[in-house]
Amino acid sequence: MENNNISNEIILIKKVSIIDKYNFYEYISVMIDWWVWITDSLDSVNSKISSPYFKQKIKELVTYISSGDSFSKSMKKIPSIFSASEVSVIESWESIWQLSKSLMKLSEDLKKVHELRNKIKTALTYPVIIFLFLFLALFIVLTYVIPSIKPFFDDAWIELPLATKSLLATSEFIINDFWFIFLFLATTIVFFVWYKNTKSWKIAIEHFIFSTPLIWKIYKNYILANIASNLATLIWSWINIVKALSLVSKSTNSYIYMELFDEIILRVTKWWWIVKSIEEVDINKEYFTSDYLQMLSVWEKTANLESISLKINKQYEKEVDYSLARLTKWIEPLAILFAWMFVLWFAFAIFWAILKVTQTVS
Repeated sequence: MENNNISNEIILIKKVSIIDKYNFYEYISVMIDWWVWITDSLDSVNSKISSPYFKQKIKELVTYISSGDSFSKSMKKIPSIFSASEVSVIESWESIWQLSKSLMKLSEDLKKVHELRNKIKTALTYPVIIFLFLFLALFIVLTYVIPSIKPFFDDAWIELPLATKSLLATSEFIINDFWFIFLFLATTIVFFVWYKNTKSWKIAIEHFIFSTPLIWKIYKNYILANIASNLATLIWSWINIVKALSLVSKSTNSYIYMELFDEIILRVTKWWWIVKSIEEVDINKEYFTSDYLQMLSVWEKTANLESISLKINKQYEKEVDYSLARLTKWIEPLAILFAWMFVLWFAFAIFWAILKVTQTVS
């Protein structure tokens, strides 16, 4: 009865969290190890899933498998949930009757990605809170403090300093045109929600990130860690290197890196070494660091890409931590500087105007 309701339900949020994904893979893996039929496992996994959309797609998965499709072939029919790299890993191990092992591997990899994302979110929460409180304090000063002292200057009949005029004008604009500001912000948010999934937006954001040194370092290290992790998983699944590189390229979700990988793959198909291909494409080592390439070159000499990639992944997860620490160290001084600029503006505007008033009275 519950499944029928899910299938007929109109779902607005068609998004699956990474937590639901790794819980799904882990649960199915454990159930298969207990010799539970795959369809029965899928029927019972719904209790572990919070997303109604994912539950609906799991029901479709059961239908495909019940009609005779393999697990990997059924996954291919639901690309909105299962990525090409995930399908490839399942397909590779399914052919040798090791489905449970591949599912658990995918679950572990997704957990690592989730933990890395959480580190980034946690590290950025503190700076965001600082700026929110700072803007709240500015809003209170401009909407409550300034209007209470404005009559004093209106009755003074003097030419106010430019700093005072600008402060009063800013306060009046925020108070009198509040609805305009609110409408502008609402329109901007709606536009952002609509535009954020377009290719042009993603490219523009990437170029902005690229031009911001501290943020670029975090972004690059995050991508490099994921590249190493995904490459290790795909090689572990005995997927040929050209296909593995193609799948890794898509998994970056970065148009800059996708373009680089297109050039790298083109060279690898001509029997170039991977490291040499990367060096040719990224001559200035802006996207792949020297130590990253050195570790990959070790693999090419020892033919042990999986273990080397895992080491690279761990190393660049640490690099993300270091980059985040440096970013948060910079954010606090910047917030203090911004606060001091406003305090100086406020103090200069008020006290200079008061000084002029007292001089006129005397």
